[in-house]
Amino acid sequence: MSATRVSPPTVVVIGAGIVGLTCSLQLQHLVQDVPIQNRPVVLLVAREWPSSTPGASSVDYASMWAGAHVRPIPATTPQLQREARWLKHTVAEFARQVETEPWVGVTRTPGVEYLDAPDAGYAAQTKESFDEETGLPGYRKLGKDELPRGVVLGYEYETFCVNAPLYCANLLRRFVLEGGKTLTKELKSEWEAYAVRPNVRLVVNASGTGFGDAKCFPTKGQTVITDFTSATKTVTRQNKDGSWSFIIPRFFHGGTIVGGTKEPHDWRTEPSDHTRQRLLAAGQKLGRYAGDASLWTETSGVGVIADVVGRRPTRHGGMRVEVEEGEVGEWVGHVVHAYGAGGRGYEISWGVAREVMELAKPFLLGETGTKAKL
Repeated sequence: MSATRVSPPTVVVIGAGIVGLTCSLQLQHLVQDVPIQNRPVVLLVAREWPSSTPGASSVDYASMWAGAHVRPIPATTPQLQREARWLKHTVAEFARQVETEPWVGVTRTPGVEYLDAPDAGYAAQTKESFDEETGLPGYRKLGKDELPRGVVLGYEYETFCVNAPLYCANLLRRFVLEGGKTLTKELKSEWEAYAVRPNVRLVVNASGTGFGDAKCFPTKGQTVITDFTSATKTVTRQNKDGSWSFIIPRFFHGGTIVGGTKEPHDWRTEPSDHTRQRLLAAGQKLGRYAGDASLWTETSGVGVIADVVGRRPTRHGGMRVEVEEGEVGEWVGHVVHAYGAGGRGYEISWGVAREVMELAKPFLLGETGTKAKL
């Protein structure tokens, strides 16, 4: 008689956005400490996967549409302080990747910010507070003679730009090469993930918007991918009306992102021609500060590669990162939630993934896990 084959333990990660991909890789590294005969398989389950072709993914797969640069926000609230800790860890990981994996899609570059109406957090920001909260070097406040007309506060620092489609594709490739498994499936609930394999020990919910979480809502963003190739730094401007303009070079031959809008609770998916013209006009004004502006003039303009609309998965109160216990048939299971990053997914991704890994340790390295209901 042949021996009965026992299914290996599995940890399921839901979602192949930037948070799901980084969590999957961290969990793979975690389970390497488990003896091979009991080592859990990390299974990444997603509806959509990384693509380098504009328009190949839906507006809800926000990681493919991101401008993806590290732009810190003063940590003036408990939520922002939590995000600052995640950001600082992510900055350290990006720095490591630039040195050891220069092909992965991350580029170190100068960042410049201009604010027409800075709030108290920005006004109080110093080199010391910026260094402590971000880990980014080179912070310097700009002198009045360096500011464009109408700008009240300006500063520069060293930061990172990420070619989002390339980066996600490289993370997925690494995940698979290191033994990770993938499954294309649209789940209706995080708890449904317990049914995709016979022996699921833990589920990580990196689905972006969660499953029916009333605190979650979309924040529509529209940007333009252009063929402006002279940008050598990322430049952001806060306008007096509260809107933002930015130029983000997408290195590795990805053009330049010109943006952008932030429209909470807006479910529209089609780009606006009026918005495109407004973004390009604002981008032209910033172009002179981003690099050689001689290639972007009123007569020559820039070529538009694609209009981009994405819905950032935002959540009131910030990301949900915690463990939930629930019933799975006759068993009790656990879900580690990691969703609701809004527009900050890339810049806090590795910090969130590290916290998810710490929450997962008792379930993957210890005795805690799925158990029968008493």
